[in-house]
Amino acid sequence: MPILNYTTEIDVHRTVGEVQGCLARAGAMAVSADAQPEAIMFLVRVRDVPVSFRLPSRFQGVYKRLCDDPGVPRRFKTENQARQVAWRIVKDWVQAQMAIIEAGQAELAEVFLPYAVTESGKTLYQIFEADQKLLQAGS
Repeated sequence: MPILNYTTEIDVHRTVGEVQGCLARAGAMAVSADAQPEAIMFLVRVRDVPVSFRLPSRFQGVYKRLCDDPGVPRRFKTENQARQVAWRIVKDWVQAQMAIIEAGQAELAEVFLPYAVTESGKTLYQIFEADQKLLQAGS
């Protein structure tokens, strides 16, 4: 089965704008992306402390999946298509997270915690990935 949104024709910048809008409506501040968006950066106040987040799209995995899937027509097996698909998937995921937040099931910072940027410039997930013992059960 082909990957979600593989046939999208929606431009990356339009999708990034939609994601930025979702985040801003949920209370994120200073929502931004660079010219060729690889990630969206934003701030959230957590107990009056501004916390930075970096939400990437990582199109390379999508590109590999498109190219490897025999059910995906050749016209969809391009880097540009992979970027468009990756951002549409991020948008869908962010919208689902917003539904959880709006329902009072979680807070914005709680949902995006793996993407919180530390003083070192690494995300919390990157720190965990480098030292997986951080979450091992205590003795």
